[in-house]
Amino acid sequence: MGFQVIVFYSFAAWLIFSALMVISSKNSVKAALFLVLTFACASAIWLLLEAEFLALTLIVVYVGAVMVLLLFVVMMMDIDYAAMRQGFVKKLPLAIIISFAFFGLLFSFITHGDFSNEAYPLPTPHPEGYSNIKELGRILYTEYVIAFEIAAIILLVAIISAIALTFRGRKHRKAQVISEQLMATKKNRLKIVKMDAEINTSEEPQTEKEGDAK
Repeated sequence: MGFQVIVFYSFAAWLIFSALMVISSKNSVKAALFLVLTFACASAIWLLLEAEFLALTLIVVYVGAVMVLLLFVVMMMDIDYAAMRQGFVKKLPLAIIISFAFFGLLFSFITHGDFSNEAYPLPTPHPEGYSNIKELGRILYTEYVIAFEIAAIILLVAIISAIALTFRGRKHRKAQVISEQLMATKKNRLKIVKMDAEINTSEEPQTEKEGDAK
């Protein structure tokens, strides 16, 4: 057993352990931290498979951005764990049935599947100067360019739909209407109103009162 195999089994064991802790931990913050450990172990296995770009993307995107945001959201939310546990006993039989069905499918796949070295051989070592990013870009933009463009369009539609569904507009917003400004003339900007002259008669009684006081 070589050093690479020992490292692989070590990271695989930590990966399985952290994944089990994600679904079994009662504290949401601890579950999120174990999920970070799961991503780190998965990226290490990808490094062993010489998929450096995928490993670094997993660390930067998921661990560095998504998980940090998830931790902030979980820590700021006031989660009522007592309310979450209500109705657990009623849903337990259905959960047990689904769990047994899932593990049965997984067991049948493992027992009847072919996991030999002939079916899944080890990746051939690449020569010096091989670029995983360059090879991935070549495959994406040549063999899978249509699927890549369709996925990009679907993601763009999803982003626009999310913005359209959640945007309600700002209240009391002041904005310029350029078309109305260009169509404005002096007639609708300035209005001259003719009014009769008014004389303020309230000053005469006041002067009489001042004379009486003297």
